[in-house]
Amino acid sequence: MSSTDEILNKARERAPGQPYAGAVTPQEAFALLQSDPRVKLVDVRTNAERDWIGRPAIPEAQHGAVQWSLYPGGAPNPDFATQLQQTADKEDVVLFLCRSGVRSRHAARVATELGYTDAFDILEGFEGDRDGEGHRKTVGGWCKAGLPWIGA
Repeated sequence: MSSTDEILNKARERAPGQPYAGAVTPQEAFALLQSDPRVKLVDVRTNAERDWIGRPAIPEAQHGAVQWSLYPGGAPNPDFATQLQQTADKEDVVLFLCRSGVRSRHAARVATELGYTDAFDILEGFEGDRDGEGHRKTVGGWCKAGLPWIGA
């Protein structure tokens, strides 16, 4: 696979004008995590989603969990900024993951506002969009890409 710099440059080119550094595919995110210890994946899904659906199988040192919104109810996490700062350093390359790629974009934007210069969205998320029958994990995302994950 490409080097860290090549992947990140492609990610920056993929998301011009976005209020965060760029966007990586699930495969690129996994390659970055495999090759560079300063890369951190921050899963912004709810604790319930991680517990019931699963999570990426990556080393604990590179994996963090900071809910973007709270379950039940979906209220914004009032401690998002504080929890993010406890999870990743501003010098890290931070890859944000959610279910389908919506909350992760918001998290990358807020991280950038907090001074994280290398905040990236992981496109398609963990489960991807719904297919024609309303099911996830069949159209896109970390799971569909065949990347390692731990089920609930």
